[in-house]
Amino acid sequence: MITAITNARIFDGEKVIRATTVLIEGGQILSVGGDIPEHAVIIDAEGGTLLPGLIDAHVHTSVEGLRDALKFGVTTELEMMGGFTKSGRETQLKGLDDIADVRSAGMAVTPPGGHPDELMPGDGEIPDFVLKELEKMSEEDRNAMLAAHSHDHGEAPTVTSRDEALAFVGEQVSAGADYIKIMIEEGTVLAAPGLPVLSQDILRTAVEEAHRHHKIAIAHVLTAESARQAIEVGVEGLAHLFIDRPETTPDLVKWIAEAGAFVTPCLVLNSSIIGHPASELAKDPRVSSKLSPEWIDTLNASFNTYPQGSMDDNYRNVMDLHRAGVDILVGTDVSVPVPSLGGLAHGVSVHHEMQLLVEAGFTPIEALQSATSKTARRFGLNDRGHIVAGARADLVLVDGDPTVTISDTLSIREVWQRGIRK
Repeated sequence: MITAITNARIFDGEKVIRATTVLIEGGQILSVGGDIPEHAVIIDAEGGTLLPGLIDAHVHTSVEGLRDALKFGVTTELEMMGGFTKSGRETQLKGLDDIADVRSAGMAVTPPGGHPDELMPGDGEIPDFVLKELEKMSEEDRNAMLAAHSHDHGEAPTVTSRDEALAFVGEQVSAGADYIKIMIEEGTVLAAPGLPVLSQDILRTAVEEAHRHHKIAIAHVLTAESARQAIEVGVEGLAHLFIDRPETTPDLVKWIAEAGAFVTPCLVLNSSIIGHPASELAKDPRVSSKLSPEWIDTLNASFNTYPQGSMDDNYRNVMDLHRAGVDILVGTDVSVPVPSLGGLAHGVSVHHEMQLLVEAGFTPIEALQSATSKTARRFGLNDRGHIVAGARADLVLVDGDPTVTISDTLSIREVWQRGIRK
């Protein structure tokens, strides 16, 4: 069956194009523009804008998180620590068709007691939010999830040496990790100063091993100094934007640009860390109608671990990087519905992140590029992020024109994943 989406304003991942019709068949985009076959099912998109499926370049997710993401037109989530590597996907997501696609780093390279241990319950307990999800599952699915997330509850292998870093990266690759994550977090920004951090030598070994396996390496960093350390060991991407702005920032920006690294700023997270909840977003009926009370409560809360921070500094940092030619990707660092990790929710925070990028100085089209084509390119997801013949038919139809008014991305009329309306 061929579906024809007609009378649409089309943002193809890079720009608004002249064509107004997209044909989809068998999970793929058949053509952009051209004649409509007589037997096609026609979707009239009058007054709307057709976008590629959105991509969140930084999440920690679950089946419910993937389900919520898809409601908001986020058709792909990129997990930066968790159990959805290829082996995890095969055991946990079998037969599910109402969720976003997902890729994963597996578990991150971090020392004993290092980040994110400070965010987790002590004594190897399984967090309450995981227990709640387990209660909903069949025994088979429950065992699959526990196996995939075994490192989340007290069984994480330690990395204390170069040899252990080599072995750890190898384990993630064997489990089907799509890329490798390293942690460089000493804790000040998260109100946990003194967290252990691996030596540059060990971190460099982990990055080089990732490259030997043809995987890109991405670093968790929240300060300018940790960003410098990450670039020094050769990562391809920074999973956060440094929240501070020292006098050396121009040199760091130049170094990141010269390295060709991308940055996923997660402005929504930095805003939460500074103490700003996403309450206005939570009140929007386009949001509140799609989320559980637990997620609404989480949006209405914040990390609030670094209230001395400044969003103006964050905006200056991201614009300096953008003007220097650094690829800026849309990501959120959303994880679980816990108020202490507040200000974030799956799917909706992608829209919030684009709004904050525009507030910082991006054009709406640049923000949309950062949520579609740029992320697809940097993660080698060559089958998505664009509206072009042969691509996956992951599409979002919204009312209005988000290439002018970015908040129109929340006015979702239809979502297609692999050509199927959701």
